[in-house]
Amino acid sequence: MSKKKRPVVVTTEFRGVFFGYLAEEKEGNAVLTECQNCLSWSSDVRGFVGLAVTGPSSGCRIGPAVEKMKLYKVTAILDCTKEAEEAWKQKN
Repeated sequence: MSKKKRPVVVTTEFRGVFFGYLAEEKEGNAVLTECQNCLSWSSDVRGFVGLAVTGPSSGCRIGPAVEKMKLYKVTAILDCTKEAEEAWKQKN
């Protein structure tokens, strides 16, 4: 049986905002696969929580995806809606 991927938006103490699929969470760190960085978002997204609810819009700057990334000093892990996940995929 295959494990369902969990799409998340993760924030860090260093003000990083990332989207990806949670592979591991341990001791304030997280490993994401298919990880992208949100460099900036437009006001229509309504903050980093909006990135988990509706995903990035055309006014957002999103970096390319990497296969796997470990994030340190995680401050929040937000589960993404299906709508947000699809919007992030469009930015890849």
